[in-house]
Amino acid sequence: MAVLNLQTIRYINLLDNTARVKTRKCFLYNNAIIFAVPQHMMMKAIGPNARNIRIIQEKLGKKIRIIREADGIEDAERFVKDITSPVSFKSLEIKEGMFILSSGGIQSKAALMGRNKRRLEELRQITKDTFAMDLKIF
Repeated sequence: MAVLNLQTIRYINLLDNTARVKTRKCFLYNNAIIFAVPQHMMMKAIGPNARNIRIIQEKLGKKIRIIREADGIEDAERFVKDITSPVSFKSLEIKEGMFILSSGGIQSKAALMGRNKRRLEELRQITKDTFAMDLKIF
């Protein structure tokens, strides 16, 4: 598991103070802050009428997303789809100890990679931190 930096800890504490939901999984992806919380805490984290998300977005001036955390390696495809949404991909499989993401088209691949491969690097870091596995996009 990656060492949390002070900024990430600040984000996690803000979620805890606002929604009373504890998590250790906070990622930056595509200029958004993504919190991964247990499924049974999703509604509490989001708040009534997305109130908690709005409060955190206003305080930080950044887009906030709350997704369901992964329930192990078998849940990796759903987890990655939640992170990359609304950009979709065809499949995610494990080969030779690494995730292979099949993009399903040139536009989808470009959207998943991002300018200067920034999104690819962010997604790679998330998969390493969450599943201890590297990621390649085809």
